[in-house]
Amino acid sequence: MDGTSPQPTPQPAPRPPLRILLAAPRGFCAGVDRAIQIVERALEKWGAPVFVRHEIVHNRHVVERLERLGAVFVEELDEVPADRPVVFSAHGVPKAVPAEAQRREMIYVDATCPLVSKVHVESERLFALGREIVLIGHAGHPEVVGTMGQLPPGAITLIETLADVARFTPKDPAAVAFVTQTTLSVDDTAEIVAALKARFPAIASPRKEDICYATTNRQDAVKTLARESDLVLVIGAANSSNSVRLAEVALRAGAAASHLIESADDLDWAWLDGVSTVGVTAGASAPEDLVEALIGALSARFDAQVEEVRVTDENVVFKLPRVLA
Repeated sequence: MDGTSPQPTPQPAPRPPLRILLAAPRGFCAGVDRAIQIVERALEKWGAPVFVRHEIVHNRHVVERLERLGAVFVEELDEVPADRPVVFSAHGVPKAVPAEAQRREMIYVDATCPLVSKVHVESERLFALGREIVLIGHAGHPEVVGTMGQLPPGAITLIETLADVARFTPKDPAAVAFVTQTTLSVDDTAEIVAALKARFPAIASPRKEDICYATTNRQDAVKTLARESDLVLVIGAANSSNSVRLAEVALRAGAAASHLIESADDLDWAWLDGVSTVGVTAGASAPEDLVEALIGALSARFDAQVEEVRVTDENVVFKLPRVLA
């Protein structure tokens, strides 16, 4: 014994408190769930490889998991061997794509979300009535490409902004109609629709709202939690329209900051400096395990208390194509 007292074991610093508001609904919608199931069932029925034209949904984690199961993702139909099945993505495709698949006598399964298909049908109905169609949406998005490809070239004019409304000159102002992309900001779209109606009082509208229930519900949930959040984290891909819109809606609804991240790995911890309440949600193509991983990462650094902010319940289910039944 040297007479010295044992040193006390250092205690870990207490974790700072963090309130986490978890949006509900969040993550997968019925159309995304159906599209993923279609690829999985196709692999079960025909074996690997099953080709998928374009990302089945806009999420790298989903795509990589399906690739491990044997899916092969391509951009165009001419990359697919004629003797292998091909799945069309949930975003929809121009009419020329299934027509080419039929010409080549290919096995194909259309995973287009039924709510996107509704927009296609509505566009054709309005065109048959002699209307010049305006599509509110984002240039280059696969859903927009697919919708515009339902009608002859020039039949649909894309409107992205209020400035586009001011520039639009139809052949007959009394014979105009509009449809919309399903994943837009509800508020932004309402502004554009109001401007169209102000310029063209006789404009025809869809029989039912084109922006899908899942987009609307996720935006409503984000608006609710953003009012109490210093920071909102949205899990989703940068090319996912509905995910990008969620990050924008959060800022507009009152969040001090909002960031779109693909997973917890993209989290910049400096964002949490001085934050006491963080809102968390996920786009309609983001799996729930990414949400759980983000909550876990936050809980490892903070004394986290999770509260769910639920604005509605979803019970929508879409049937699979009969070819896979």
